[in-house]
Amino acid sequence: MKGGVIAIDGPSASGKSSTARAVAEALGFAHLDSGALYRGVTLVALREAERRGAEDPLSLDPEVMLRAAEDRGLMLHPDGSGFAAYLDGEPVNGAIRSAEVTRHVSAVSAIPVVREWVNAYLRELVRAGRDVVVDGRDIGTVVFPDADLKIFLTAAPETRAGRRLSQRGQRAVHTDDLTRETVLLARRDHADSTRDVAPLRRAPDALDLDTTAMSFDAAVSWILEQARGVFGP
Repeated sequence: MKGGVIAIDGPSASGKSSTARAVAEALGFAHLDSGALYRGVTLVALREAERRGAEDPLSLDPEVMLRAAEDRGLMLHPDGSGFAAYLDGEPVNGAIRSAEVTRHVSAVSAIPVVREWVNAYLRELVRAGRDVVVDGRDIGTVVFPDADLKIFLTAAPETRAGRRLSQRGQRAVHTDDLTRETVLLARRDHADSTRDVAPLRRAPDALDLDTTAMSFDAAVSWILEQARGVFGP
């Protein structure tokens, strides 16, 4: 048995997760956040490095990271219309969004064996028959190349920076903070699109959606229109 898949890819802070969650709720699908697993592995690596007295979690053998993740029961557990990250039997959605995890997750997610582990986990969930909306950076190109619908979601770097600042409760105006965040996002875009392992790329059959001048609700409605053309009303 195999579930239906909508793949939403795009750069950092493009609104992939929030958009995917809204689309999933509207369609009765489950929202599957691939980034949550990468963040979970990163959290495990940070805690394992601290336990071993290592300053840099990337100094750990990747197999050690993954063995620790499995031993501690890192998993995505069904939670309402989506999944929540669990570690040691407890939800860790807050912990995996910490600044320290954010600082290291890009490097951890670029490790080939980590990507293989995460991809295998995601595919197994779909093989179990769940209809899902999955967001990430290589969902339509690597993880689910046969997805029923692929969307490449993006927006101008300054727009994305402003939205990220707003999420943090900061004013999204033309300030040093906005300039700094825009630069950081541009660097992240370059790193994600030029890395050797699973770089950020638009799938050839993906539909482009630039939300620079589009509201969140309008973007969700547009994707729902495309989805209903594929899956029916």
